[in-house]
Parts: sequence; C-alpha cells; structure tokens
Amino acid sequence: MTSRDVTTVLFDLHTTLVDGGDADRWLSDALARSGSTVPDPARTDLIAWLDTIWEHAREHDPTSSRDLSPDVHRAVFEATIAAGRPDVGPALVDALYEVMTDQWWAYDDAVGTLRALKEAGVAIGLVSNLGVDVRHVLAREGLLPFLDTVVLSCELGAVKPDPRIFRAALDRLGADPARTVMVGDNVHDDGGAAALGIRTLVLPRTDDRRIKGLDAVLRLVDVPPPGD
Repeated sequence: MTSRDVTTVLFDLHTTLVDGGDADRWLSDALARSGSTVPDPARTDLIAWLDTIWEHAREHDPTSSRDLSPDVHRAVFEATIAAGRPDVGPALVDALYEVMTDQWWAYDDAVGTLRALKEAGVAIGLVSNLGVDVRHVLAREGLLPFLDTVVLSCELGAVKPDPRIFRAALDRLGADPARTVMVGDNVHDDGGAAALGIRTLVLPRTDDRRIKGLDAVLRLVDVPPPGD
C-alpha cells in the first residue's frame, strides 16, 4: 500500500483522535459546577467507574440507540449512572453531563497526523457514533480545519457498524472504498467498514493516554511524518 493507493482516510473520534480525558478532573469539574460533595473513600471508586462509563452504557444500550439522538444519549447516560452508581445525586449527574465534552482532548499526535495527510493530498473524513454534535470540540482541539467531512450518527440516523454511515462518508468525499482506510479503536464498530471493501486499522488505547500511535496511519499510507 502506498500513498498512490490510498486517497481517503476516515477516522473515528473518541479514543481514536481524542481521549475522554481524566475522570478525576471530570468529577472535580462536575463537583465544582454542582456544589455537590463525594466522600474520599467513595471518590476513588467513582472515578474508576466514570473512566469506563461508556462500557457500562453498552450493557444498557447494546444497539447504541444513544448515538441516534441527543435526547436518547442523555437518557442512556442518566440510566447508566442510576443503575451503576445510585449514590450519585441528580445535581451531580446533570453537572457530569454538562461538562463531559470539556474533558475531551486531542491526542498529541492527532493534529500532526491530520496535517501530514492533508499536505499529501489525502481526503480526510470523520465517522463517529455520537449522540451529540462535537464540532465545537473539533474546533477547540484544532482538528476541524483538516476534516473534509464530518459524519455523525445522530445526524445521519445510522450507527457503526451499519454500512450506511461509512457509505455516507464515501459519497460526500467522492471516495473509492478500495482506496480508503478506516481508522478506529473498536473492531466491531469500525470493522463495519470492511463490508464496503474499506481496509480498517484498529488502534487500541495506549498506556500513555497522551499519545495514540497515529504514526501507524502515516506508515500505512506511506505519508512522511510531520517535520520530515
């Protein structure tokens, strides 16, 4: 595979281009916003639980209906906390949701990777299962200028691995699936691109949560890394 083979790269967002942030800071910000308190022994356990909240959400919403509308997204968030952490009061639940996207930050290698692809003439799309509009996050983190299209499940009405969400990105970009690569972190969801003949690269969360290892994308499509 060379840069001449690949003309388009599609990216997932959460845990691919951006991390969900530090759960300790998330809780601290929500506590400050709500005026709530959590005793120290319970705080450590709550932080660990919040760090995997969307894994818990899958238990209550295995079909990812939360990613089809903002209202359902919030409802699933609240139901997940109610089932797993009934000790968390309504005011803190509201605050956790309100400051949630404030915690999402781009991996240190995200902007450089997108810039290198763009400079090489590669079209770039975002394909994400999300129940909320995150363009403000993309803008804040410096990612939006490099994206040629943003396809969100809550706007399209289809969630990965449904081929329709990948097809929408291809159609918007005028891309050939055989010359496209999908980059994500979830074999099941992002692997749905393979149904359209799109090659898929899965990058799990790294030990260092500041670095994703997105240089693997550049090596795969034979694009020089930033600064070369």
